[in-house]
Amino acid sequence: MNGPFIIFALLNVGFVLLISPLFMSLIKKVKARAQGRCGPGLFQTYYTIAKLLRKETVYSSASSWVMRVTPYVCLSMAVVAALFVPLLYVPEPVAGIGNVILFLYLLGIARFFMALSGLDAGSAFGGIGSSREMSLAAVIEPTSIVVLAALAVVARSLNFLEIARDSAGMLFPVSATMILIGVSLFIILIVETGRIPVDNPETHLELTMVHEAMVLEQSGRNLAMIEYAGAIKQTLLIAILVLVLMPFGLVTELSVAGVLFAMALFVVKGSVISVIIGLFESSMAKMRLFSLPNLFIIAFFFSVLTIFIEVFA
Repeated sequence: MNGPFIIFALLNVGFVLLISPLFMSLIKKVKARAQGRCGPGLFQTYYTIAKLLRKETVYSSASSWVMRVTPYVCLSMAVVAALFVPLLYVPEPVAGIGNVILFLYLLGIARFFMALSGLDAGSAFGGIGSSREMSLAAVIEPTSIVVLAALAVVARSLNFLEIARDSAGMLFPVSATMILIGVSLFIILIVETGRIPVDNPETHLELTMVHEAMVLEQSGRNLAMIEYAGAIKQTLLIAILVLVLMPFGLVTELSVAGVLFAMALFVVKGSVISVIIGLFESSMAKMRLFSLPNLFIIAFFFSVLTIFIEVFA
């Protein structure tokens, strides 16, 4: 492992940890403004995580080690995944870091433990949430694979770092088919982060909640880690979308000025995506569970169409 990669790891992970709560608050702010409310401050998610870290952690009497280890697994998987998607600086790929398939496996491990912890608490709501989460995962995970496969076909690489190095400095996507992939990635972003119309992250209504049902029994430091892991996951998916549609701003040669400029530029690009997410959520109603495949099929269709265009055109 060389020096530039170590610098990349420290920069990328540190920046992801720093910026992720901001995008969560920004989406809430945009949704509140769209509904005629003032909404929370942009630093509210930071305050919430800090408050939860100071609170006591309470466990269900029916729970086992699964519930205790899940927050650490979710956060560690999110932090490791932060090494796969470059936000600022793009080094030479090292030992498979940046591999698309491994990135999906990391997200899958976190989802698996989240579903287990929902069942482990022994509550009815946790079981409902875990069941719904796995039902959605059975549909969205194959779709995610096809979407990222389409990205790999267009970019001629299965590695995010190689894709970023090839597209760094470009003002526009590598090809027109990247626009189709961008639409598909936006749908994946909405689904994977449990946002409207798939799920409502701000509800506790047992008839509709999915993700929130799985974390109802979590508290204190454990809940803070789960919330932080969710924020990191959202930032990484935003970063992939930015890499596809707005690849400019990444630096391939280390310099203080270049990294600082890349930081500022990613905050702007990430904020644009966050505002779009907030407006999209405000303009949509939550869909019925059995209607959600209609949304997934759009991403699947665009991705398959992209692959056909690239292979046969």
